[in-house]
Amino acid sequence: MTGKRHFKLFWMILALVLLSFPLFSSLDRVEQPKISPALRYYMCFRADQPMVIDGKLSEESWKKIYWSEDFVEIEGKSKAKPRYKTRVKLLWDDDYFYVGAELEEPHVWATLKERDSIIYLDNDFEVFVDPDGDTHNYYELEINALDTVWDLLLVKPYRDGGPAIHSWDIQGLKTAVYVDGTLNNPGDKDKGWSVEIAIPWNVLREAATFKKKPEPGELWRMNFSRVEYRTLVENGTYVKARDPKTGQNLAEDNWTWAPQGVINIHYPEMWGYVQFTATAAGKAKEYCEEDPEAEVKWALRRIYYRERNFFAEKGSFALTLEELNLAREKDLKIKGWNYPPVIQITDSLFEAIYANKRGEKWHLRQDGLIWKTGLGEK
Repeated sequence: MTGKRHFKLFWMILALVLLSFPLFSSLDRVEQPKISPALRYYMCFRADQPMVIDGKLSEESWKKIYWSEDFVEIEGKSKAKPRYKTRVKLLWDDDYFYVGAELEEPHVWATLKERDSIIYLDNDFEVFVDPDGDTHNYYELEINALDTVWDLLLVKPYRDGGPAIHSWDIQGLKTAVYVDGTLNNPGDKDKGWSVEIAIPWNVLREAATFKKKPEPGELWRMNFSRVEYRTLVENGTYVKARDPKTGQNLAEDNWTWAPQGVINIHYPEMWGYVQFTATAAGKAKEYCEEDPEAEVKWALRRIYYRERNFFAEKGSFALTLEELNLAREKDLKIKGWNYPPVIQITDSLFEAIYANKRGEKWHLRQDGLIWKTGLGEK
């Protein structure tokens, strides 16, 4: 049996196992983001030289490309501006996807040293990649200032029943951290830390069985996140600041490239877009193409939120926009797409569908999966 057929068989078996669980167990209420997707875009150029993964981002290829927007508070710009600056750069070549990050931090600290520890219990930097943008089968990578890594594969977001495969590792992963200051030393003030990551394309066999690396021009959904705790010094060591009333640790801050509109990074429909180009870094200026179907996909997602919460309350799905209190929402009328969308339901399933005159259809079902059929199928 070839490796490709072996992987397809693996996912078929896994899908059957997951579908054997009761559907009702994963159909709890879901929180709807307080904002529409911010639609962040980043053009990913090709590295024009061998990359040395040392955490310093010193290669000319890094210097020739632009930084992302500064990270914002995870719920959006209406919240307080992050205390410290965070930004990323992206590159690629035939073998790797490269992520470079710069994190401003006056007191760099970390404690976790064992791979696959729950890294966000330290200050950390995080990468999320959903190659085909269907919100299923995506991967997550977290790293702290000690260069300790936690990588995992998500079959579905937690809200849709997961599971997260914690035993999964990115084979051939390269990472490095550079601290501009002194790690775990409260006696001085640091400038921050930077991260350099090289993810091999062949790992995409687990998250995107259709291929190993992107084609120039493709848009992939991604996000980048930073977890930051407030700290104080006790007995010469950094400790997390506590609420004086309860004695509990203060909640961490979450800062992201693309805001989520909710304190939950596992809403892939809110992530940004990364477009890959065959142009080498510094050779020409190029700008990302916007997703021409972002509006129709967001309209379907709004139906999904309402359907899930309708089911949680009433034990059944709604057949019409009127039942979901969405009939008067003008932004569900998308130019070029038939209105109203078709909603199909059973006792435990639903599917919402937008169609156009070219025979294209966008579908979204109760576990959040979104996909396209027809001409130009994705």
